[in-house]
Amino acid sequence: MDSSQNGTPTGPRRSQRERKKPQPLETVATTGKRKRAATDDEGDDEEHSGEDNEEEYAAPKRKSLKKPAKKDTAKAPKATTRKPRGRKLQDAAVFDPEQLAKDTKINTDNPLYNAIMNPSAALQGTAEDFLESLEQDEGAAQAELINLILRACGCNDSVDADKALDIDGIESAVEDLVDALKLESTPTYPLTSKNPMFKKFRNHLSEFLSRVISSAADLGLLYTTDFIPNLSAWVLTMSSAPLRSFRHTATVVALDVEAALCDVTRNVEKEAEVLGRQREGEKKRKAKGGAGAKDKELESKTKEVKERSSKLNGYLKAFIDGVFINRYRDLDPLIRTECINSLGTFFKKHPSHFLSTSYLRYVGWVLSDADAHVRTAAVKALQVVYTSSVSEHLLTSLNHFTERFKPRLVEMAEADVDVNVRVGVLNVLEAIEKTGMLGEEERERLGALVFCSEAKVRKAVGGFVRGVWEEWVDERDVEMGGKSKEDKDRMGIKGIASLLVKWGNALDEAAGEEDDEEQDNEQKKAKAKTEIASLAAERSKTHGDGRTALATEALWDELEPVRDWSGILDVLLLDHSASAESQAAAPGKRSKKARQNGKSRSAGTTTVEDEEEDTESVSVDESWRLEEVEEAVLLELLVSSIIKTKKDSVGGKKGEEDAIANDITRALMKGLPRLFVKYQTDENRIKDVLILPTFMNLDLYLEMRAISDYTALWDDVLKQFLTHSSPSILALSMSTIIYLLSATSLSNSNSPKILELEDELSSALRDALAERDEIEISTFSEDEVLALSSTCTRIRILAGTRDITAWMEENEGGKQSSAWELVTAIAERGRLGYQDEEVMIEQVLHLLTLHIIWKSRGLASVSEEDTQYREILEAQRSTLLEKLIEFAVGTQSNTVEGVKRSAFKNLLDLHVLFSANQTTAADGTPLPTAAVALSMDDETQYRCAGYIQAEIERYTELIGDSDDEDKENATSADDSDSEAPKTKKARKPAKAKKRDKKVQVKEDSRVQLEQEYAFIDVITTFLRAIRAGALQVRHGAVILAHYGRLGSAFDTCAKVIIDVLREESIMKEEGEVVVLVATQALQEVSEFLLEIQRTHLAKQLATCFIIRGAQLTVIRRLDIKFVVQIHSTLLSWLGKRLASYNANNNKNALKRTLACFRPLAQMLAVIQDREALKIKAHMDQVLAQGKVEVATTVVWEPLRAYEKKLMSKDKEHKGEYKTLPLPAREKGRVKERAREKAATDDESEVERMVEMSHDESEAEGPAAPVPPRPRPRRAATRARRTPAQTEDEGGDEPATPKARPKPKATYRTKNKTPSKPPSDAPPANHDPDLDVGRRRPEEEEANGIPDPVPKAGYLQVRRKRARH
Repeated sequence: MDSSQNGTPTGPRRSQRERKKPQPLETVATTGKRKRAATDDEGDDEEHSGEDNEEEYAAPKRKSLKKPAKKDTAKAPKATTRKPRGRKLQDAAVFDPEQLAKDTKINTDNPLYNAIMNPSAALQGTAEDFLESLEQDEGAAQAELINLILRACGCNDSVDADKALDIDGIESAVEDLVDALKLESTPTYPLTSKNPMFKKFRNHLSEFLSRVISSAADLGLLYTTDFIPNLSAWVLTMSSAPLRSFRHTATVVALDVEAALCDVTRNVEKEAEVLGRQREGEKKRKAKGGAGAKDKELESKTKEVKERSSKLNGYLKAFIDGVFINRYRDLDPLIRTECINSLGTFFKKHPSHFLSTSYLRYVGWVLSDADAHVRTAAVKALQVVYTSSVSEHLLTSLNHFTERFKPRLVEMAEADVDVNVRVGVLNVLEAIEKTGMLGEEERERLGALVFCSEAKVRKAVGGFVRGVWEEWVDERDVEMGGKSKEDKDRMGIKGIASLLVKWGNALDEAAGEEDDEEQDNEQKKAKAKTEIASLAAERSKTHGDGRTALATEALWDELEPVRDWSGILDVLLLDHSASAESQAAAPGKRSKKARQNGKSRSAGTTTVEDEEEDTESVSVDESWRLEEVEEAVLLELLVSSIIKTKKDSVGGKKGEEDAIANDITRALMKGLPRLFVKYQTDENRIKDVLILPTFMNLDLYLEMRAISDYTALWDDVLKQFLTHSSPSILALSMSTIIYLLSATSLSNSNSPKILELEDELSSALRDALAERDEIEISTFSEDEVLALSSTCTRIRILAGTRDITAWMEENEGGKQSSAWELVTAIAERGRLGYQDEEVMIEQVLHLLTLHIIWKSRGLASVSEEDTQYREILEAQRSTLLEKLIEFAVGTQSNTVEGVKRSAFKNLLDLHVLFSANQTTAADGTPLPTAAVALSMDDETQYRCAGYIQAEIERYTELIGDSDDEDKENATSADDSDSEAPKTKKARKPAKAKKRDKKVQVKEDSRVQLEQEYAFIDVITTFLRAIRAGALQVRHGAVILAHYGRLGSAFDTCAKVIIDVLREESIMKEEGEVVVLVATQALQEVSEFLLEIQRTHLAKQLATCFIIRGAQLTVIRRLDIKFVVQIHSTLLSWLGKRLASYNANNNKNALKRTLACFRPLAQMLAVIQDREALKIKAHMDQVLAQGKVEVATTVVWEPLRAYEKKLMSKDKEHKGEYKTLPLPAREKGRVKERAREKAATDDESEVERMVEMSHDESEAEGPAAPVPPRPRPRRAATRARRTPAQTEDEGGDEPATPKARPKPKATYRTKNKTPSKPPSDAPPANHDPDLDVGRRRPEEEEANGIPDPVPKAGYLQVRRKRARH
């Protein structure tokens, strides 16, 4: 390019562009030859500057391209010093346009496309060459750019210069290009292709367009040519094309050009600002009498800048109005994402123009887009708006947008299905919170996310919580008039407790509100998940993984008070119950006697002293006084903070873990006694206190010689165990006791304490039953029942962790009744059916079962000669089993439901433990329980299965299952028109009833979860017994019959039955079990399950027929006769029902019965041709006996589909014989005969299978043999044919294969249903069923085809037909 072009000196402008070269070249990862040349150019610019040296710019460049080549060839050492660049040159040499076109199926005839695809091409030089071509020949340059866009679309057509400049013909040209591309099979285009060659195409294309626009602006071509108007006309038209490749590529090009124009416009605005300041300076100098020579020059420059700015604004508006506004709502989510991503770029590059409500609204609208990527792009765009510095002076204009879309942002943060979207929205809302535009309700909703189950969401909300907490502390400090640093730290502790309480209450209220009927399903599901998580969190808070633990993990790196477990402990040790008035009147110190006795503080006391040192008291200031609920949360925070501290210390520096553990132990040694005293009457808070001893290093008591303190700790724990009756507190107390017993170094202190506990329990049990001779029928008051229930619960919990069989059987030499006898007598009260004694009897039965389990463990240490131990065990076990059977499945006792459930589980647990099928270990050695093995009789097994069936029905009623109502409503649609009004009226109350049930389930969701837990517990116990062999597998049909009806947890249990069936049938070769279970389950499932649920069950049962390995290879399979037996049994059952419903004209029942053929079709995968014919013959026989005629209506479609699938098996077999090698001249003849006799062969083979089945049954049975078929019967059969049939058959021609002219016509006039009887009556003593199967073979014999040999079977018959 010359410096003389455009009439203005271009040297300085070009020189400036060269100095800017290093900045854009950062984006070019691989530059070879051109990059090195550009470096040389920079050196030339440093040596030569000014307009005079611009003409010398090209000469060194040309020389520099020649000299390095000579140096490289002459001097090898210098070439080695540039080894990395030499590799790039080698990579550049690898680029082959022809190979690229061959691999990508896109022509490489466009130099711009080749430069973008070439990784070693310098895009700045390519842009300069293009602009130089644009100056010389605008049409050719425009055509090159349009062809580049076409190649990016995957289109191989091109446009010439005339078409490129023809604005009026662009629409027709694009239509022609689209039509041409539709004819080509181009699956992908560069922007969406996964080809590695196109990996950087998107970035290179954007970079090239950016360089072209910026260079054109520097050269003035952007304002003096029609480059942008022509390009926008093409791009706007292509962006509305029906093909996705055209729309996507044109949209990307338009948005990239828009982004480059934003950079140019921003530079022009800066230039205008500089000129404005210069003009203001000139005006000031002119006012002072200074020279004003530059005034006119500045005015002309200002005018020029305004013209350029006006043109740029027009360009920006053209691309926005023509492309963005139409494509941001495109059907393709990828195009929508491109638009919103680019809008975020516009916000950052040109905020003065785009940061307005007219553009921000597009981002707000797509916040509700169905695609997560589009929502993510919108959130990122808002992050640019709120979190960067581009909108510092424009936040006031964002108020309208924020107020309008703030509810949607909060909703997305709470319940968006995409976690990344939720995290991005929380970052946006954190920035909005800093502006003070969030209300109190919205802050509560966002703060409650600190308890979210998603770790990313909890982590993202940490910054928001930190801001709210800091604001709370500052407000509290100002309100209280300024406090010391220590008081401010304790205010911070109170602040986090107060916020957690407030957000927890908000979450509980949201979870407890009733849903509106118009609430969508997604919100219902999200809310259900929230309730389940809330319930699980509350149940598990005592294990350190509750709500507060989730908040601790989220805020661990954000808030210092969360990590300060020592400060939390100090605050908790203070008395926060006193008021401000009583604080002034209360004494400053406690008496020494009160401290030694460990008495609790009075209500008016507000000071606490150290137990070891008589120091100055600490008063509780009103600024950080805790409320009761805040104190409970802070106690949970203490537990979770200690857990997190110990967890982080693992794997740290050497000795750090032990040091932290010792620090925690020393602090708890001082604080635990006071915490026990303070919270011993609070059931909820004592749970957290009981967890604290498990974090201590108990050996430190011995090292510090604090055995008395250790004994006091034992006393505190035992006191909680003996005074509380809550099962959760008792379980936690026992866990702490087990942890104390694990300290072997303190065994001298542990042993007396555990014996003391056993003595206390024995005394409590005997005192509760004192002066009662007949415990089984005695009357207990309500208080006595509660006391006895608590005692039994404590003993049961102790027996669950320790072997107390000796204590249970201790009777002091017969002087008193043993604990076993007393507990057994209490268990006898279970038959009375008292509701208030339900918990007591449950605990007693569990205790007796644990005693038998501990006794069985002792069998390993008993010698074979010692039979007394076994006899005692068997006697106790028999006594317990009698009670369990009577309570669980007996008919004489009046047992309450809870006792019945507990007895059932314990009964099965004992049979699993002593199962006769599991008497040897894995290594082959006999188990200790083998000598006392136990088996369950068949009657008890059936009763257990009946109990499971009753439990399923009871649970179905509890959850409000309405499957039967849905089926009735669905099937009633097929009734007659006269019954339609009645059906419609009847459906309304059913729908209302269903809605009421949904509401009730929602209100009582916690109760429903507990009921589901108890129900699944019973089902899993039943499955465990089946798995262990205590129950027979056939009883699993009770569970399979309800597959798909009671939720995913129940379906998982049902799949266990499928696994056991597969093992029994295939691995152990007991196929009768599969037949029994499958038929029973499918018969029962047809009563209440929907069709899709029955189909899913059939698919699961089909997996029991075959075991596949890698690549679907068949490893083992079930004997096919059992599969045929399943189908035959079910077909017989269905046939009787069809005959009955068809005769009674019961359309609804008939439809449900016919729908059962769909599950049967799912179990035909392993059926072969011969077995398929057997099943088909049996089905035809069943339908014929029931006089059922298959209609052509839609209702009968399942039966027809089942029959069609059966016949397809036979056709597959026929296809095998068609592929046999035959002479060429016989192939066509055989195929033609096969096509002619397709229907005839099918029917005849089915009839023959019917005949063979009858022959087999007669051979097995004692019935009299059927007389042989005489020859005259065939003549009679021929005589019964119609004249038309005889004429078609060929009259009296010889019965030889060659003389048989038209056998197809003989059977074409017959009815295709083989079960239809002939028109004439059969002769006397003739079996009508045999006539169906023998009519066709007799006709074949009459035509010269001999009877097939029975032993040859089906294959021989097929070969004879093929030869004839």
